[in-house]
Amino acid sequence: MSIFSKIKDAIFGKKAVAAEPAAAPAAPAAPAAPVAAAPVAISEIDVEAILTAQGANSAQDLNWRTSIVDLMKLLDIDSSLANRKELAQELGYTGELDGSAEMNIWLHKAVMRELAANGGKVPADLTD
Repeated sequence: MSIFSKIKDAIFGKKAVAAEPAAAPAAPAAPAAPVAAAPVAISEIDVEAILTAQGANSAQDLNWRTSIVDLMKLLDIDSSLANRKELAQELGYTGELDGSAEMNIWLHKAVMRELAANGGKVPADLTD
């Protein structure tokens, strides 16, 4: 599993589990409705709200809004340089894979953009 998939699953999985019971009763009533409803439910995943709630319950004071390392720690994903290098390659980073501030800032914004592209509701200030 890719590093980004782990990040996405850690965030979207929390919402998907809560949405499953509501989707199950709709399936027998109208087979076409769940197919149309699924993208709507996915697009309503509020990434900021999920991460803010998770941050409030964290024992550590993590700045997930700007730090890729803190974001990964919040999601219980290994934030080592090796994993960040792998993530950078997955997302198409073309700079030096040295763990620099430039790489980490790019990674954070790229992850947020990818979450938005995959159905997450992400504020513009986290993607720009």
